[in-house]
Amino acid sequence: MRVLIASSIDTQAIENMSAQHDVKCEFSPDQETLKSVVKDREVLIFRSGVDINSEVLACAPDLRLIIRAGCGLDNVDVEYARSKGIEMHTIPQPASYSVSEMTFALMLGLARRVLEADASRRAGRWQKNELKGHLLFNKTLGVIGAGNIGSRVGYLGHVWGMRVLGCVEHPSPERAAGLLKKGIELVDLDKVVSEADFLTLHVPKKESTLRLINSDVLARMKKGSFLVNIARGGVVDESALYKALTEGENLLGVALDVHEQEGEGKLSPFKDLTNVILTPHIGSMTVDTYKDMGNRIQNIFNDFVARSNGVAEQSKTAVCS
Repeated sequence: MRVLIASSIDTQAIENMSAQHDVKCEFSPDQETLKSVVKDREVLIFRSGVDINSEVLACAPDLRLIIRAGCGLDNVDVEYARSKGIEMHTIPQPASYSVSEMTFALMLGLARRVLEADASRRAGRWQKNELKGHLLFNKTLGVIGAGNIGSRVGYLGHVWGMRVLGCVEHPSPERAAGLLKKGIELVDLDKVVSEADFLTLHVPKKESTLRLINSDVLARMKKGSFLVNIARGGVVDESALYKALTEGENLLGVALDVHEQEGEGKLSPFKDLTNVILTPHIGSMTVDTYKDMGNRIQNIFNDFVARSNGVAEQSKTAVCS
């Protein structure tokens, strides 16, 4: 099987697949490079940051399997892939643990002003009395997108002693009952936004979620609240957010793990604001997640190879008979 791995994944998984298959690695390629290296590939494995558009797919006539190592297919032209009969898989499960824990790391960093305290201490200052923070305990956690990751964030918030409100795109009594078992009350978006002390975002990037958090939503947020975007860049209108942070009164702090402009050399418009935490899309970047993801990639790949070989054997038998 001819495989292209276009993003960094677990090295053991690469070694295992390479032992029996033609595996080519070209991590984070630009579009022209990607179109060149994908030409003869049957399998494509990648994470976020790689744009698998129709032009790329058109360059890969033999492509039969796409594995997105993570959540969502927002960086894939899904309709084009389906039209070509390409099998597609995502692997959302491992990220639910790493991203949910990262969400709490960012919430705690904001609430306890960790970056400010660190910078102050490195400068030789001792601002113990000036760096008062906030508890998460007994606060309201608002989860926009209470799906695989968001519901785990909500569950952890419930365990932490927070009141948890969540919303989903397609609510139902069944979804409400399932979330309630995790300590999450299913409500509408307006209630989540207006009552949350900590508002966290866990939605996919698609037409309905682009600029979901805009100036109107930011204006309705609770005074003294915090916002964490660990979903996708573009879900938050960054121009409106900058204005809310510099001119408004509602937001105490913001953490952004994802950004409208991502990649080496891209400067964030929030880089000079001390009440903003900026991280480079590392929500799922843990050693444990990489290993788990690698194992799941191999399972999907091995199953596909076995099915492909089975079809080939059946065809061979049919021809021979």
